[in-house]
Amino acid sequence: HIEELSQIAGCFTSAYPNAGLPNAFGEYDEQPHETAHIIEEWAKEGFVNIVGGCCGTTPDHIKHIAEEVKKYKPRELPVIELV
Repeated sequence: HIEELSQIAGCFTSAYPNAGLPNAFGEYDEQPHETAHIIEEWAKEGFVNIVGGCCGTTPDHIKHIAEEVKKYKPRELPVIELV
């Protein structure tokens, strides 16, 4: 959905995913490099302006995300034509 939204939203798009889904104990098992890899792809494709993390993410997740996305420019806002 982030790809489609990024093509039509005339405002910033953000991504702050969970660190995977909670396991049977309510803990999140996705490792920082895994989360960062997914968000890097979105940044590389120009889908996002703002990145972060939600449930289960740690400062280490945010560090990895920042390291991966810093080499990409933020998404450019599309020109929306009113009809």
